[in-house]
Amino acid sequence: MNEREIKIFTRDKRIITLKELFEGKQKMRKDLANLSFEEKIKILVDLQRLAYSWGGRKDILIWRL
Repeated sequence: MNEREIKIFTRDKRIITLKELFEGKQKMRKDLANLSFEEKIKILVDLQRLAYSWGGRKDILIWRL
């Protein structure tokens, strides 16, 4: 079996090929790269908040916007 024909069952219960998975990841990376600097900072702050609440560590720095 060709590795590009390998089927993957996704979290949203779809079946995709390995090729489709890689193409989707590549598109997501391009989309993220095209975000504005401000939008990237907002995402970073959201991740900081997640780390603060989820990680159990209270010494996480959360930037103010």
